[in-house]
Amino acid sequence: MFNLNKIKLPFNLNLSHAVSNITHKTYSGTTTKTLKKGLPKDTESICPVCKEVLEARLFEEDGKVFIEKNCPVHGIFKDIYWSDAEMYLKAEKWVFEEGKGLSNPLLKDADSCPEECGLCNMHMSHTVLGNIDLTNRCNLLCPICFANAKTNGNVYEPSFPAIVKMLETLREEQPARCGAIQFSGGEPTLSPHFLDAVKKAKEMGFAHIQAATNGIRFSDAGFTHQCREAGLHTLYLQFDGLDDNVYIKTRGRPLLETKMKVIENVRQAKMKVVFVPTIIRGINDDQVGEILKFAIKNSDVTSGISYQPIAFTGRTPEEERIQRRYTLPDLAHDIEKQTGILRARKDWYPLSFASPISRLLSNIKGEETTTITCHPHCSLATYIFVDEDKKPTPVTDVIDVERMFTSLDKIARSMTRTRFKSFSKIRALNAIKGCFDKQKAPKGLTYEKFLYAVEGIIDRKVGRREGSEKTYTTLLVMGMHFQDSYNLDLDRLKRCVVHYSSPNNHLYPFCAYNAGTTFRPVIEKAFSQKQP
Repeated sequence: MFNLNKIKLPFNLNLSHAVSNITHKTYSGTTTKTLKKGLPKDTESICPVCKEVLEARLFEEDGKVFIEKNCPVHGIFKDIYWSDAEMYLKAEKWVFEEGKGLSNPLLKDADSCPEECGLCNMHMSHTVLGNIDLTNRCNLLCPICFANAKTNGNVYEPSFPAIVKMLETLREEQPARCGAIQFSGGEPTLSPHFLDAVKKAKEMGFAHIQAATNGIRFSDAGFTHQCREAGLHTLYLQFDGLDDNVYIKTRGRPLLETKMKVIENVRQAKMKVVFVPTIIRGINDDQVGEILKFAIKNSDVTSGISYQPIAFTGRTPEEERIQRRYTLPDLAHDIEKQTGILRARKDWYPLSFASPISRLLSNIKGEETTTITCHPHCSLATYIFVDEDKKPTPVTDVIDVERMFTSLDKIARSMTRTRFKSFSKIRALNAIKGCFDKQKAPKGLTYEKFLYAVEGIIDRKVGRREGSEKTYTTLLVMGMHFQDSYNLDLDRLKRCVVHYSSPNNHLYPFCAYNAGTTFRPVIEKAFSQKQP
């Protein structure tokens, strides 16, 4: 019988290894370990077989970063963590702050990770993107699906009141309410409550509403317009390449024609698409550049790309892992080789790089705003400006981003939330302007329009205002490598900003829900019905 208020996983923990100095506290007062920088370093991970928590070591070898751990029962496990040590060190250099989690954690007395989860008092970030699985049913059976849709014999499909409660859990987070929601699955559009869930999210004030979808139902123009009317903003569209041979390998059937119909229907409905390719070495790593060029060509309907290197969520032989493992630096280098648009070691930064803007806004508004404080090795990202002629310009060609964010960080730290707000805003605007090179800006991008773009990146509602003249587009290019049992780093897990809201009134980090500790099957078993 499950205790749904405090689900624990069936393995013992060994927490005897200290890995960092204890100098940081969450909002709830729990002492946590600060991020340890440099190489080599110790962290904690788990055994991929028995899930026992183990001491792990991160170290450089042949210019790459590896993670290694030794289970007394199941032996040594070694895997590539990042394929470029120089990029690894650059990413952790640009961490401006540690997050403090929630001031109202759903688990208030947790003392072990990852066994106790939900979000607990030990977690160091609040939710940037909330996920709700509307169903585990799917109209595909993808060989690479991390959710293992349709394979467990149970139908997990929360009722509409349960969905509302999960949305409320996200909106009740303190001190910063979750403002972005993604409906996922399975295939979320198969849920009988999909449109009602979208409408409810809009009613509850979520600033950004998206669906993680294979797109099949959006090949119907009428359904796409229904979704737009309900309040859907963006399709987080499964998009593994521009070759049907890729889809046959990754999704089990040709889908390229369907994807093209979806993009046109979204264009007509005046919504946006984020392309979401799952990248597997030897299968579609040769497609990363083509996907970027396609997104630029369709930048009128595309707001970004979220490349996702494959996570090995089941038992995978070492030889196969080594052959198929693909890391974020691999992505950056391949895009440089295949397009020449972005430079691997110059243009990419961790998502947490942008946290000074959020802190500055918090101080100006006098209240907490959503701040991305994820681990620096969860992601790499950059922006591209695309002008009306579809010419791309990396943001780093126009903005001295390192100087700008360093300056904004200093301003945010020096100000209070109640005094000299106007002066601080002027200082911030001057700092941004001093880092803007108008000579290198793409056609149509003035300093004033760049400020509007920055505001739109932070506030999604600003970015969707109609009636304003736009002669360029900002395109987010991002890679996010979700963890699996082989490369799991508990330091990363505790800083996760993508959280699943579940029917037991808990919030689970993405990598605890889908891989490693894997709460997904526990939740689905507890809240599903057996298929007839």
